[in-house]
Order: sequence, then C-alpha cells, then structure tokens
Amino acid sequence: MQQLTKWNNELEQRGYIDDEAEILAYIMEHDQTLGAEEIARLLVMAAKSRFHKDERDRLGIVWMKRAAELDPANRDAQGFRDKSALQMAEPFLDSLDFPPIRETDNRTTKKKIADEYIMICRNFLEQADDQLDQLDNSYQSAVDPIQTKLYNLLLDAIKSTSELLKAAEEYEQSITGVFHTAAYMDELSTRLDQVEAIKKEWASQFAELTEREKETAVDPIDELNQMIGLETVKGRVKDYYQYLKFQKKRKDMGFQMKDELSLNFVLTGNPGTGKTTLSRLLARIFHELGFLPREEVIETNRSQLVGSYVGQTEENVRAIVSKAVGGVLFIDEAYSLKREGQTGNDYGQAAIDTLVSLMTGEEFGGKFAVILAGYPEEMRIFLDANPGLRSRFPQSNHIFLRDYTNKELVTIGEKIAEDNDYLLTRTAKSALEERLERERVDETFGNARTVHNLVLEAIFRKGAAKDDSVLDILRFSILDGNDFKLPVQGNRNRPLEKLDHLIGLHSLKGEMKTLAAFVKLQQMRRDSGMPTVPIQLHSVFTGNPGTGKTTVAKIYAEILKENGFLKRGHLVIASRADLVAGYVGQTAEKTRKKVRDALGGVLFIDEAYSLLSASGGDFGKEAIETLVDEMTRHNENLVIVLAGYPKQMEALLEFNPGLRSRFKKFFHFPDYNTEELLDIMINYAETYQYRLSRDAEAYILESLESRQVSGNGRFAANLIEEAIQAQSLRLSLMEDIASADADTLSKLELADMKKALQKIRNGEKDSKDRS
Repeated sequence: MQQLTKWNNELEQRGYIDDEAEILAYIMEHDQTLGAEEIARLLVMAAKSRFHKDERDRLGIVWMKRAAELDPANRDAQGFRDKSALQMAEPFLDSLDFPPIRETDNRTTKKKIADEYIMICRNFLEQADDQLDQLDNSYQSAVDPIQTKLYNLLLDAIKSTSELLKAAEEYEQSITGVFHTAAYMDELSTRLDQVEAIKKEWASQFAELTEREKETAVDPIDELNQMIGLETVKGRVKDYYQYLKFQKKRKDMGFQMKDELSLNFVLTGNPGTGKTTLSRLLARIFHELGFLPREEVIETNRSQLVGSYVGQTEENVRAIVSKAVGGVLFIDEAYSLKREGQTGNDYGQAAIDTLVSLMTGEEFGGKFAVILAGYPEEMRIFLDANPGLRSRFPQSNHIFLRDYTNKELVTIGEKIAEDNDYLLTRTAKSALEERLERERVDETFGNARTVHNLVLEAIFRKGAAKDDSVLDILRFSILDGNDFKLPVQGNRNRPLEKLDHLIGLHSLKGEMKTLAAFVKLQQMRRDSGMPTVPIQLHSVFTGNPGTGKTTVAKIYAEILKENGFLKRGHLVIASRADLVAGYVGQTAEKTRKKVRDALGGVLFIDEAYSLLSASGGDFGKEAIETLVDEMTRHNENLVIVLAGYPKQMEALLEFNPGLRSRFKKFFHFPDYNTEELLDIMINYAETYQYRLSRDAEAYILESLESRQVSGNGRFAANLIEEAIQAQSLRLSLMEDIASADADTLSKLELADMKKALQKIRNGEKDSKDRS
C-alpha cells in the first residue's frame, strides 16, 4: 500500500510517474491477490502518466481500454472510452457513398441505382442511433466547439439521410409506375446534395481537429538535443548551426564571403554510434538554412561505386552524384574505397579521383555536400593517403562519435522498446546492461545496433514463450529481466573439471584452482560494490614442448570466462610469424590485429622468446613494445600468455621492463614421467576407441624407463598414431579380415607398439644425422 500511495502522490503533484513499467511489474507480482477493480485503478494511473507526456500514447490508450473492461464503474477509464469515441466516429459518414444517377440512364439502370440508395440509407440509419448514443454524453457536455459541431452534424446527417431515403423510395416508385416525372429526380438530387454537404463539413471539422492536435515539426536543434549522449558532438553541431545562421543573415543583408564554409564532413566512430542519424540531421540543417535545396541523403558504399572494369567506376560515381545533387551524399565505410595492397584490377582510387573531380568541377561543384563515415583509425589512414580528398574536408568538420556508455544504451533500449509499445522493468534494464557489457568486447561492438537487436530478441522471446498465467495486458506491454537473460548452461564439461581430467600437472592444477577462486571472489566483491584487489592475469607458461601448455591455456581462458572476467573466453594462438613483419611499420599493425582477434579472450604466444633476435634489423622488438602498449590499452579485456623454455623466457622478460612488470603469474609445466606418458597414450587411444594390450603397455613402460624421450605429450600422441597405422597394416594381411570382431579391430598389440616405437626412433636418428 505504501507504494500505491507513493505513485498516487507523484501523479497528483507532478502529473506523471517516473517509471510506469514498475506499476505493471507490481500487478504481475501481485496478480493473484489483486482484484479486477484494483488492477483497473493501477492501469489508469499508468495510463494517465503516459498521457501527461503524450496525449495520444498508444500504451496509455490500450491500458485505459483494458481498465474499462475490467471495471465498468471506473470513471476515468469510462470517461476515456467516451472521449475516444471521437476518433472512432471520424469514418462513420464514409458509408454514405452513393453512385451517380443520370437522367440518360435506361429504366433498369435507374431502378438498380435507386435500390442501392435505399439500401445505403437504411444501413446507415440502423447504425446511427447506436453511434449517437455512444457520442451523446461526450458531445453534449463538450466544451470544445469542434466536438459540439461534430455532434450537431451527426444529428443533421441522420435527418438528411432519412429525407434522402424517402426521396429515393418515391423515385424508385415513379420509375416502376406509369407516370414518371422529373420532379422526383430533382428532389433526390437536392437531398443528395444536402448529405454531401454535411459529409464535406464533417471531414473539414476533423481536418481542423487533426491540424490543431498535430505536433509541429521538430526543430533540428531540438532533435539534436533529444539524441542520447553525444554531448561534445551536440556542442560542435550547435556552434556550426549558429554559424550557418549567421552567414545566412549576412548574405541576406548583402554581404558576401569569398571563402564559403565547407558543408563536407567526416564522421568517425564505431558501428551504431549515430553517424547515419547525424548525417541526416546535418542535411536538415543545410536545407532549413537554405544552403541546399533538398534535405535528402543519398547513402552509398564501395559496392555501389567501384566497378569491375575500366570506365564503370566513373559511370557509377557520376550516377550517384547526380542523384545527390541538391542534397547530401553519404558514403559509409569510405576507407574501403582504397584497400591496402590494392591491385591494378581494383578501381577504388578511380572512385576517389572521380568524386574529387565532381566535387570541384563546374557541373556539380558546390551543388551537393559529401559526408564520409567509418572507423576512426581507418578513416585517418585513408584521408592521409588521399590529399586531394582530404583538402575538401577541413579538420574543423571532422566529428568523432564515441561509443555510448552502457547507461546511455539502456536509455536507447527503452526508446526502442517504447517504439514497439513495450516498457522495460527495472530488472529488464539491469539484465540488458549485463548483456551489453558482455557484448562490448572490441571496436566491432555495435552500440545502438546491438541494443536494438537485443530488445527485438527479447520481444521475440516474450512472444515465443507460452505463459497463460500472466494477464495479457502485462504480457503484451512489458519486458522483464527474464526476457533478456541468456539461457543458463549446464555444468557439463566445466573448465575446472577439464583441468582435473588432465594427466599429471598436480602442482599446476592447485595453482590454477587457487587463481580461479581468487578471480571469482574478486568479481563477487566488485558486483557487491566492495573494493577489489587488482587482478594480474597475464601469465608465463614455461616447460618443454608437449607438456600441455596450449591445452591448459585453453582451459585457463574458459576459467576466466566462467568467473566473469573474460567476455568471450576463446583462445588465439600466435607465433613470431603472426606478429613480426619484414619491413618498418607493418609489425605493429600485425601485432595489433592479432590482439584484436584475441580481445575478450586469451592470446597465447608460443615460443615467445623467439621475438628476441641478435639481428639489429629485426622487428621483434617492435612487436614486444606493441604488445606492452596493447596490454595497457585493453586492460581487463585481454589476457596474454607467453610460453616457452624457462631460461629463454626469463631472457625475454629481462629484455623489456614493461613486459616484466605485467607478467606476475608463472606456471611451470614439468615433463611427464613414464606412468603419466602411458596414461596419456591410453586416453588418446580411447578417444578413437582403441585400447592397448597388457603386453603393449608393459613394453611401453619398459622402453620409456630405459630411454628418455623428447616431445612429451606430443611423443605419446605420435606413438599411438603410428601404432594404429601399424595395426591397420597387420590386420589387412589377415586372410579372414572381413570376419574380424570389434575386439580385434580396436586392440593395439605388442607388435604394433614395437613397430611404432622403432619408426619414431629411426625418425629421430635421421633428424639428428641431418643436423
């Protein structure tokens, strides 16, 4: 009851309630205890609040109608129903649509038309009394002169239609009778003119009412102010708008400027930051102030501009520019016109050259504006590489649109939901914000596009779910937290369980579990608003090849995702070749690209020490410095694992103090002992439904005890694969192979293992001899 009092007070004092969705959420929570009258009263409160912001709000209309159905005694709901009768009455006179009647028509045609007049009049009069009853209270008590006029017009329409009906009946009788005079035809025409005059006046009154209620056109600056966020951009556009108004006034007074301000803009930002919306707003400003005759924006991109043969590109660009004359040409992802490493068969540069020529030429120069849009860094490189194009876009007309904050995106999500006649509850806003944070990984994050997709997905889930226990008006009006939450995944194959199933690595498993518990608790403290200890998760994995570093790195990524630290939890494996290039400038870009691929997950750099080189011309140092910069830039959105031999990894960390300071976690992977290697072989064989005989297992243990192997886990996998091949050859030589049972087909015998081990050792010997 305290909450109801609070809402009532808000409505009485301010005319609206902060969040109508909470009223509907309250109804949903207490629907088993609330009666129809109480639900109707709550719906009326919510509707009144909506009407305070917009008299024609669709949600408010639906809630009021539902309240009237639930409680016919609710005066507010019934009063609204009476008022809404005005909108319902508008098309009522449309049924008085009579076909033309001509003196030259034959008798049969005249009779047919007369019968149709009679039918139309009778149908109208049958419904007119009901319509009049519905409008009686609202019209007779209406203070609005237009509403009073409409009520009286309806009375006149009923009277005139009755007279028309009588005239039509008399006319029909005169046609079938012996005597047919023109007097009946004149009377019919007179009554018909009276009805048509009433219809015309009826339509004009509604047109006046619509015009009076019609919202005035939103000023471009008001529209700009209504945009969410973008405070810096708003300030820049407002300044530009005032300057254009100033220049227009000077021109009207007779002043001239030799150097006109450019209308060409460069809009940079990630997807969904409002570049297209802002371009349309700029077009409206240009048009409103008279700098362009049209406010139309022609949107295009590389696929529409660049052709596939000589001359086609120039034709495409000219055609698009012709369409844009008088308005704005908007080129999205403009940097794609000039691709890196462009070949002679790519005509992107031709598109750029043609565009520059048309922007400055006598035919189209100054007759249209160009807005280029794209990612910030790509657009900077693109414009730097095209001086002719860059000179047409002054630096003052470069606008950067930053990513929206999660709070701003939730507000955008509320607007998207309202556009689809839904409201977001408090739990829905919270769940939406969580989803947005999970989606926000790198520069490909879609901002407003992403929140648009999430809201539509929630609407789909709401519609697809069968829930007959919820009052329809609630199910059709609100989105709650459950509509935005991702399905809960089961506990099968959890990362810590995967870690436990690995052979050996006992000490490392304990360290990894401790780290996982630490990350989980710190995330819980953060979610509870408590201070957290800084989490340093960049790690160094040391050990010989085949000791499980890559496998554990994958599990490490999954652990960090499960505990809420990483958003994707994927593993990207890289080596020196993926990071280091052959000439100046390319290494940093290659390294950054690999980092972008790994954002939200773990970047695993195998044999990381190979980035160091004694050669003075080597670019490994540039890769290391770029990694240090990217680690700082992306902070908790990236975890890097360096892997390699212990001594070499120590040398790498000593080489760059910045690298050393960022890697606080060290995990050593010891070589597997003989029993562990055998267990790895058994598990690997079972993966493909093979098993080792007891003699084969004993032979492996004896052989490995007497001679150290290299490769560890890789050696174990290679040995099983060679044994499977040896078994295949052995079985293929059997005369009765077709009748072999499953046990025979799946068992690896002693002979198979001997042959496999001998082949591997011969290969190692050959490799040593070659070296």
